[in-house]
Amino acid sequence: MKKLILIVLLLTAAGQSAQAQTQEVSQLILNLEKLRQLRKTLQEIKKGYQILFEGYTKIRDISRGNFELHQTFLDGLLQVSPAVRNYGRIKDIVQIQLAIAGECQKGRSQLNGSGLYSQAEQDYLNSVYASLSAQSLKSLDALLDVVTAKKLRASDDQRLSAIDAIFENVSEQLIFLRHLNSGNSVLAAQRKQEVASLKTIQTIYGLQP
Repeated sequence: MKKLILIVLLLTAAGQSAQAQTQEVSQLILNLEKLRQLRKTLQEIKKGYQILFEGYTKIRDISRGNFELHQTFLDGLLQVSPAVRNYGRIKDIVQIQLAIAGECQKGRSQLNGSGLYSQAEQDYLNSVYASLSAQSLKSLDALLDVVTAKKLRASDDQRLSAIDAIFENVSEQLIFLRHLNSGNSVLAAQRKQEVASLKTIQTIYGLQP
């Protein structure tokens, strides 16, 4: 009887041990599967990061390349080509500027000290000459900006158009100035004649001024 009980206990213990081993094996297999899945997930994450980094690098390189091309283009716009530097209108503008300066000086000389204009007329005409001189200097500054490197970002066509606009502007100033001086000359001649006629009449009739 004792032997039978012992055999039963041994079989029971063996069964429990086998069951425990089976559970341990099952848990080990489950852990290995989780580890394999975790490793696969990590590999996928790593691959995703690589794609993301490569994409960022490509975008960065493209952006840098575009920026460098854009910067090169902008730097080129700061340069002045021979076609602009040798444009004939530049010389014409300078000659017109000299003519404007000469006409202003001529007008002032005719105006001041002649005794033929009232003080109000002198003040007005002097202000006109001063304004024309100031506008002429601004036009010259604008021309220097157009034809000087590192001053203005513009294409050749834009620079040539700007030079043409300055030429038209100073040409109109010179035309107006010459018309003004011509009118003043006629007015001065008329007033001189009137003064001379008055003096003649005073002399004839013995009148005192």
